[in-house]
Amino acid sequence: MLKEYEKGKKRREGRLTGGCIARRIVLCFFTFLILIVLAAYLLLYVVARGPSETVRNMLVLSAKQASATKWVPSLFLDEATIEEIMEDSKRVTVDVMSAAEYAEIHGHGAKGETPGGERDEWEGAVDGVQLLTDSGDTYKAYILLVKDPSRVFVGTSTDNFASATVGARIYEIAEKYDAFGVVNAGEFADPGGNGSGAQPIGLTYSQGVCVWPQEAYRTFIGFDKNDRLICREGMSKWEADEAGVRDSVMFQNGNVLISTGDDGNISFYYASGNTGTAQRTAIGQRADGTVIFIVTDGRAASSLGATHNDMIDMMVKYGAVNAAMLDGGSSAMMYVENYYNLYDEFRDTARDEYQERGLVNKYKAFTRPRTMPTYFVIGKAGDAK
Repeated sequence: MLKEYEKGKKRREGRLTGGCIARRIVLCFFTFLILIVLAAYLLLYVVARGPSETVRNMLVLSAKQASATKWVPSLFLDEATIEEIMEDSKRVTVDVMSAAEYAEIHGHGAKGETPGGERDEWEGAVDGVQLLTDSGDTYKAYILLVKDPSRVFVGTSTDNFASATVGARIYEIAEKYDAFGVVNAGEFADPGGNGSGAQPIGLTYSQGVCVWPQEAYRTFIGFDKNDRLICREGMSKWEADEAGVRDSVMFQNGNVLISTGDDGNISFYYASGNTGTAQRTAIGQRADGTVIFIVTDGRAASSLGATHNDMIDMMVKYGAVNAAMLDGGSSAMMYVENYYNLYDEFRDTARDEYQERGLVNKYKAFTRPRTMPTYFVIGKAGDAK
């Protein structure tokens, strides 16, 4: 009996010891987690209240770019200060250049030196579409050049936005239109970063049809029936119809990057105080009609993201005479089916699960690629819409 008692006692002590260890591990884990959160909070508090307004403003603007983090600045700053930072970021400095001068400097688009002289930027293109990478101090960018602008149109998640409850993912749009490539497009309601992407915000045309007639004063981005890209602030349905718009979306005010006036002069809308970095998407067009799409990575140590002005500088580098920003943040996506077998630059690069399916950029969000109502679609050669 005594031996049995001793054995039972040891078993009970073992169980108690095991339970005690488990509790201590859990306690240590949560203590460590709390310390990390506290350290992050203190760091952000010091930045927000510290001497460097530039760093503070950059963090506030970067947080405001993403729907899921819009609330973060309010933890450290009063609403009046946040509003002042946001309003200051909207100040614009307009640089103007004649078309002749611009063509002389930037008329050839992307340039690169080879032993034989200036590189032909269409070398390595597939069916009239070139896919390139670029980079700056805080971002990595993916550039899609489409030689024939008639191949670019707005693809929609549904034929009836009025009754829609959810948008479509980029892969679904690629399948729906049998597309060569797809890039995210216009604005949509996104409360808390959890919007379903059911309906667009603002006037929307797809393949010559007005599919969403909502009048909203936003940045208008669209192609007319002569395949010319129009980028301007505000556009009514009457004006769009008069201009012969075939495909268009809208985005938040103040997102025209470059525009060519009736006098032929080219204006560049540099933001005076917008230092916020983010994942971004932009569309542009050269004088020869070539369409330029740019999507940047972000939210990573190796690529924090691009600023408003970074996007202008890249568009200038690739020769755009009209350009505008599209939706960004977790909406920023570029898709080209099988691109890593089509373009030499991407053959040996490491890919995540989304890139294996055709997503070119690195998708950085807590969910899988999101649902949205509109995309710019690049049709396959011979399928111009």
